[in-house]
This record gives sequence, structure tokens and C-alpha cells, in this order.
Amino acid sequence: MEEKYKIDIEEMAQNALHLGHKTSKTHPKMLPFIFGMRNTIHVIDLEKSKKKFLEALEFIENCVKEKKVILFVGTKAPIREMVKSLAKEFSFPYINYKWVGGTFTNFPEIKKRVEYLKELKAKKNSQDWEKYTKKERKKMEEEIKKLEEKFGGLNNLESLPDVVFICDLVKENLAAKEARKKGIKVVAICDTNANPEMADYFIPANDDAVSSVKYILGKVREAILNGLKNGN
Repeated sequence: MEEKYKIDIEEMAQNALHLGHKTSKTHPKMLPFIFGMRNTIHVIDLEKSKKKFLEALEFIENCVKEKKVILFVGTKAPIREMVKSLAKEFSFPYINYKWVGGTFTNFPEIKKRVEYLKELKAKKNSQDWEKYTKKERKKMEEEIKKLEEKFGGLNNLESLPDVVFICDLVKENLAAKEARKKGIKVVAICDTNANPEMADYFIPANDDAVSSVKYILGKVREAILNGLKNGN
């Protein structure tokens, strides 16, 4: 398993995976994954992180082998495009602007909003578009933009996903809570300020540095490719 993903401790450090939050913000359940302190921040134990990382990658690979659906969630501005790009490459759903409360717990309602977005886009692309006044078109275009940000990544999601991959367990706390309520498996990047018990598989790592998230998503991509290659 280790050879398959070639996770190198030095590379992890170069990409700042080890840098946690201020010691005052540390979640007590993350203490076993902390190596020490640097100035006022906690430093993550990369040996322990690597072990959990490999477990998460193996789980993702198996999910893909079994043709399970993974929803990617990462709404912080610097990583939005990264999350969208990875999900779209494999036709997985994603949320990269804002988690809308009820996405899992009130899925039929969310599905209606997605359908409404599809209808608006179809209108815009039809010959009837010219029949609307300039004001009406502007209003619909603004609505499409807002809905696209919230629900554009859910276009092909016909039912609840099997797994949700969360890039920040604190910011996307509601997503993790809803997933647990609905029995959806949670895989997450878990910084020192997060509760690892909110995830079924967690990667103890810096969730703020773009380099860290990029490195992790790169390995997740490898796991997806392995799953596709070895799938049934």
C-alpha cells in the first residue's frame, strides 16, 4: 500500500502539512497526533499523519472500485478551483462556494433547486431567450449565477452520495454533521483545531495552506485513478 502512493515525509513537510493552529485552538482529541510546538503553533506528527493518510487513500480507492459516489466539499476561496477541477475530472459532484444547510438532510428540496437551475439554463440557451425583456434576462442571469455557485456542482447527483470528502472539518462542520445523520461516510483533512471523531477517515494535516491541500488532493487523485484502473 505504501509503495503505491509514495507518501514522503520530507515532501509532506515541504508542502506544510505539519503546521497546525495556535496551541490555544487545539482540539484535545488531536493531541495524540501532535509532535511538538513551534513558537505558538502545534506541529503535526507526520509519521502518524502518513499512516492515517494511507488508510484514507485506500478507502477512497476501494470506494471508486465499487463505483461509489464521492462528493467533494471545499469552500475556502483559495482552493475552490482545485476542488472543482478534481471533482469534474472524474464526474464527481462538488460544493465549492457554500454548504447549504439541508443538502443531505433535506435532499429532495435541494434536488428541486438543481432542477430549477437546469430549467433556467435551458431557457437561456433556447430561442425563446430573445422574447424576454433586457431586464428579465438580467434578472435570470443573476439568478443563474447565484444558483450555479450553490448548486452547479450537484448537477448529476441523483441521490445522496456514498462518501463526502471534506477539505476543512471545522469550516464544513455542518456537512460532516449532516453526513453522519444520513449514514454517509466522511473522509476529511483534519487540522489541529478539528475533532477527528467527526470523520470516518481523517488525514491529520494543515487545511489552510494551499500547498498542503494541493498535495493531499493530488494523492486523492492517484487513489481515484487506481480505483478506476482496478475496478470491476
